[in-house]
Amino acid sequence: MHLNGVPVLTGAHTFVVAGCPHTVDGVPSPCVAVRFTADDTGITVDGAPVLLDTSAAQCFSAAFVAQGPPFVQATQREVTIP
Repeated sequence: MHLNGVPVLTGAHTFVVAGCPHTVDGVPSPCVAVRFTADDTGITVDGAPVLLDTSAAQCFSAAFVAQGPPFVQATQREVTIP
C-alpha cells in the first residue's frame, strides 16, 4: 500500500522473521510470526489500520506461543550505484 507514492505498513501486511535466536530451557524455539496491533488513531489506508513506530507487536513460535516483542530493523530493498 502506498500513500503519495510512499510505502505504508498496515495491519494487513505480513512480515518475515529472520535470525531469531530465542531458546526455551536451552532448546531453540525461534520466532516465526509477528503480529502487530495498530494504534487506535483511526488512520487507515485502503481500510487497513496504519502501523506507526508506537504500534505494539508480539513474536510467536511455530506452536503459537508468545515470545515477547520483536526487534524491528529497517531493510534496504535496492541499492543503486551511479
